[in-house]
Amino acid sequence: MFTEQDRIGRIWTDPAAGSILEKHFSFLAEERHLAFAYKIMTLREFLDARQELGFTDQERAAFLQELAQLPSTKLLERRAEMVNKPQEAPQGAAEIGRHSEGAGLISSPKSAAKWGVYELELRGPAYGNPYTDIDLKATFVCEEDGRSIRVPGFYNGNGVYKIRMMPGEEGRWTYRTESTEKALDGHEGIFVCTAPEAGNHGPVRVRDKYHFAYEDGTAYLPFGTTCYVWTHQGEELEQQTLESLTRSPFNKMRMCVFPKSYLYNLNEPELYPYEGSIREGWNFSVFNPEFFDHLEQRIADLGRLGIEADLILFHPYDRWGFSEMSREEDDLYLRYIVARLSAYRHVWWSLANEYDLMWAKTGEDWERYARIITENDPYGHLLSNHNWLNFYDHSKPWLTHCSLQRIDVYKTSEAALEWRERWDKPIVIDECAYEGDIDQGWGNITGEEMVRRFWEGTIRGGYVGHGETYLNDEEVLWWSKGGRLVGDSPARIGFLRSLVEEAPGQCWEPLRSDWDLPCAGIRDEYYVYYFGFNQPKFRIFHMRPGIKYKVDIIDTWGMTIDESAGVHEGSFRIELPGRPYMAVRLTRAE
Repeated sequence: MFTEQDRIGRIWTDPAAGSILEKHFSFLAEERHLAFAYKIMTLREFLDARQELGFTDQERAAFLQELAQLPSTKLLERRAEMVNKPQEAPQGAAEIGRHSEGAGLISSPKSAAKWGVYELELRGPAYGNPYTDIDLKATFVCEEDGRSIRVPGFYNGNGVYKIRMMPGEEGRWTYRTESTEKALDGHEGIFVCTAPEAGNHGPVRVRDKYHFAYEDGTAYLPFGTTCYVWTHQGEELEQQTLESLTRSPFNKMRMCVFPKSYLYNLNEPELYPYEGSIREGWNFSVFNPEFFDHLEQRIADLGRLGIEADLILFHPYDRWGFSEMSREEDDLYLRYIVARLSAYRHVWWSLANEYDLMWAKTGEDWERYARIITENDPYGHLLSNHNWLNFYDHSKPWLTHCSLQRIDVYKTSEAALEWRERWDKPIVIDECAYEGDIDQGWGNITGEEMVRRFWEGTIRGGYVGHGETYLNDEEVLWWSKGGRLVGDSPARIGFLRSLVEEAPGQCWEPLRSDWDLPCAGIRDEYYVYYFGFNQPKFRIFHMRPGIKYKVDIIDTWGMTIDESAGVHEGSFRIELPGRPYMAVRLTRAE
């Protein structure tokens, strides 16, 4: 039985109740791509909002009476059963291998580069459900230092099983497989880990509490962009996206595993992650290997471009049911994707895009997801959870950094330092709004405003993400489908990135600032001041006496650097052009 305290998502997901809902509110059937906006509401909130638009008391009473007459449905009983069902060991797995012909280890390379992907391939049974019935793992041991890594394997269809591992130490490694299936168990071997390939600095780690570096110590500055479902658009458009990225300043890509249903995203994907169909439904216990092979190919493409793949595991923009799977189905999916992808050095895990829009998930779910990922990913890839209107509790120890969307229309990256001090972790403002011209307030800021937000966030100790939402006849908007970048901000973001990379230590650390002028750098050595939308004709700087500085006047939009004549010491006046988006850089003179 449903009450006014139930979420719309719970009602709409039930076939009988959903039909009553759509009968009384026919617009819902036409706006399924916006379902997430309604599903998080309670029935009372929804009805109150409709009454403000003319839904009468009599209509409300008739609707509630019809809904109240429904018995507890089989779907809801199934959901409750799946949530409370204990995890069981695979049944009959030991018997499966008795009739497997040609089974066993079929591919074991003799070498792999450091921080590359080493892959074992095995053949085993293809009947039953190998995704749930067979457990496969391998233990790798480095002979140089004795380190041991235990990694899960996965089924890739057609009787093929794989185990992937990312070696992090040069030298000889041994391995041994373990499985509940006899044909896959007990295989041993040796391979040599060679020097890393050019440009491979290892996975990204947190450095100095608020910043990032690759595992070899090379600084990493995340200048990211968002293309949510670019991997679902077909070969031609996906190649165009990759080509655009080669000419961009971006070194991180936010992207979804699952397809997306939303404004300007109504096309069907070419591949689906599960066996089944839209008409017949999906079997959430049987994956589609072709889908995941394609995803891996695109992730590998990003790696070749030096771009980190910030992989969004769940999101609410869904008309296929992927956001409303049962607990058991969610857990199976997470174990599977971590087994497939954790060996890629440049993968980051993002539990969700806008976790607080996912009506079917609870606080306990997000904690459980984090445990599954951290227990099955032996490399400790970066892990975050992204918000809509309510920040996740980023003090959780398993969260490596804060992935944030601004929750105020106007105050965005200006809050970077406040958030940094609140959570004591790196601040990545993955959504500060998008440069574009669509009708949504989050997607129609100017290029100048996008660049200003990048500067504000960077100088206050954070990292800001880009997105682009310009309308076109094909409805191929970069923020979701990729394609071509047409905005004005990417080149200026690249200019900012080059300035930070040139700075001592390749980072801008916030410094004590004047009330109207934020500042970053290294005390007495290097300072950057940003004026934003202010446009002074001059500024008087008060610096420590006895230290001389070379002064540069930076036009952050025009991308020019003009050096002020001479050297400056103590209190000095710098003439400025009286236009917005200017910065001043002070570098200690030798």
